[in-house]
Amino acid sequence: MIGLIMFGVALLMLLVGFPVAFTFGGVAVFFGLFAEGKQIFALMPHRIWSIMNNTILMAIPLFIFMGIVLQKSKLAERLLESMGFLFGEIRGGIAISTVLVGALLAASTGVVGASVVAMGVISLPVMLKYNYDKKLACGSICAAGTLGQIIPPSIVLIILGDVFQEPVGDLFRAALWPGLTLVLFYVVYILILTFFKKDLAPPIKLEELVGDKKKQIKKALMAVVPPLTLIILVLGSILTGVATPTESSAVGGIGAIILAGMYRQLSVKMVWESSLDTIKISSMVFAILIGATAFSMVFTYTGGDWIVEDFMMGLPGDKWGFIILSMLVIMVLGFFIDFVEISYIIVPILAPIAANLGIDPIWYAILVAMNLQTSFLTPPFGFSLFYLKGVAPPGVRTTDIYSGVMPFIILQVLVLGILVVFPGFFGFSF
Repeated sequence: MIGLIMFGVALLMLLVGFPVAFTFGGVAVFFGLFAEGKQIFALMPHRIWSIMNNTILMAIPLFIFMGIVLQKSKLAERLLESMGFLFGEIRGGIAISTVLVGALLAASTGVVGASVVAMGVISLPVMLKYNYDKKLACGSICAAGTLGQIIPPSIVLIILGDVFQEPVGDLFRAALWPGLTLVLFYVVYILILTFFKKDLAPPIKLEELVGDKKKQIKKALMAVVPPLTLIILVLGSILTGVATPTESSAVGGIGAIILAGMYRQLSVKMVWESSLDTIKISSMVFAILIGATAFSMVFTYTGGDWIVEDFMMGLPGDKWGFIILSMLVIMVLGFFIDFVEISYIIVPILAPIAANLGIDPIWYAILVAMNLQTSFLTPPFGFSLFYLKGVAPPGVRTTDIYSGVMPFIILQVLVLGILVVFPGFFGFSF
């Protein structure tokens, strides 16, 4: 039972507020020394060395760099202005344009925090100015910002590719249709809601937003075409097998710098600041990974994985029982801890059980990724909620944000359910 006790202690320390990497590492050292002595950590240097030599994980800092450079080049602002021009006259059009921009940002940057903040700063004041419902405005921004967790190139999918030991390119290919389905559900929901409740999101006359329409059309194309070209180059090279995710991430980094130059935002200072931000975020991810590696090693050596496996294998319903319970566990943990910890602590325990039950690892990894995306929206610790609250006008309350994301959480769970029940619809076999 030592493994289960250490997991409970780690979760309690995280809830209290201890740093994630040091929590997992510290708990692992304490319980490892207590259970087995210092010899349990004899192979730890080799594990750390294998992490630092992992070519799959090399893609993480490069994709992070690409996203930060694009964020600093004001890509979000250009896309939001263009989409607002194209959809503004539709009822709920600004909310729809926010969702579509979120999808484009997800495929080009994948940085959830930057996407939510940018759309919160730009879209939210516009929607509030034209009498959009606060809850709908906040919910659409938070939901659109989290699309970067499932739409490739996603950091979550890279991490899960390492955990499941599956090609990241296959995960990118498999996640594309579920991600686009989620975008479709968001747009349809906004259209239906605003059709029956017309006062929630009134249409906006273009004359109120823009002047010369011809100039605006040209400006909209100039804003949309370059990032779409970068998306096609990065994702296209992966999906067609021309380049590995690591190689394509390097292409993405160079492409982001070129786009910044086209937008006249390129400078030595911008590249320097982007590099520093990349180092900070990457260091956080790899510090958590090292701490989680130590934790999972002690958890396995003390027999915790056997207890979990025996319990999961004995569930009624065979595969279905395991899938339903594991999804519920991941969803509940997502209320309290981050996707990185879940990916490196919980998923390595569940992945071998799924393999023993004959479950397609790619399909199961996409289920996990879709589930982890929900953790960014679920109160009380959903990161997107905090990001938006930090930039929202004073009139927007925390309860408005919490209430606004609830329908979108339901939509995410609905798409996850469709993916579970009808895997063949997305090209999977159960």
